[in-house]
Amino acid sequence: MSDLVNNEQISSSNKEVINEIDKPRILYHFSKRALDIFGAVFGIILLSILLAIIALLIKVEDPKGPVFFTQKRVGKEGKHFNMYKFRSMVTDAEAKLEELLKYNEVEGAMFKMKEDPRITKVGRFIRKTSIDELPQLFNVLKGDMSLVGPRPPLPREVELYTEYDMQRLLVTPGCTGLWQVSGRSSLGFEQMVELDIEYIKNQSIFQDIKILFKTIKILVFIKDAY
Repeated sequence: MSDLVNNEQISSSNKEVINEIDKPRILYHFSKRALDIFGAVFGIILLSILLAIIALLIKVEDPKGPVFFTQKRVGKEGKHFNMYKFRSMVTDAEAKLEELLKYNEVEGAMFKMKEDPRITKVGRFIRKTSIDELPQLFNVLKGDMSLVGPRPPLPREVELYTEYDMQRLLVTPGCTGLWQVSGRSSLGFEQMVELDIEYIKNQSIFQDIKILFKTIKILVFIKDAY
């Protein structure tokens, strides 16, 4: 599969959604990018001590492994980019995935396993609290991601997408989104797609800010990630 998903697959999706986001929205996109840059810089500065502590804990548990995990993801219009996360799994996690696919707990083009044996002790904590996602603030600064948007899928997941699912790639992917604040791990793939398309249809700065505040509330009071 090439680094760009076939544009015809994207453009042949639901026309109502495409027509909606094709309308000139210069002010929205400018405001959204400004919010991304401000939020990412503020978050990195505010959480710098926490980032350093987590990096140290990961290194202490597994001195030979890297602190960060870089993974190829699919972004807007099918463009590939490297997404950053704190490493929460053993170093050979990808090699062990094939034998675990039969234990997948969700349907569709997504893998989820609550008791994934590849997760380290530190990894279990940072995944439960979503701290492993914090390095994606650097992806936001680079412009690969936004603070709010559909979660960026893996290339192997996109290969299983229908034309309808491809609509998720019409916008810049995000660190959080409507799916994450609506149930996340308790929702299946089809529900995730529907929530992402709903977000795309109703994009606004107000909606983004609302999702960000809901995300903070979930991170503080609810532990639904794995």
